[in-house]
Amino acid sequence: MSAPSRRPEIRRRRTRKDKINSLRRRYAAAKSDADRNQIFSRVKLLSPTITVEEFTAPLQSSGR
Repeated sequence: MSAPSRRPEIRRRRTRKDKINSLRRRYAAAKSDADRNQIFSRVKLLSPTITVEEFTAPLQSSGR
């Protein structure tokens, strides 16, 4: 048996990264805590081990 192709794995990672970045932008633009909690719950579905601090760190370092 051959090893599974690496291309689908790379595509999944890129898609996940793009989705998390789009959710990060929505999180930064959210006005209420309820909206932020809802967005972060979607992030947890994509990446179960991420914390709020890890999720918001790029937003704070970019000055948004």
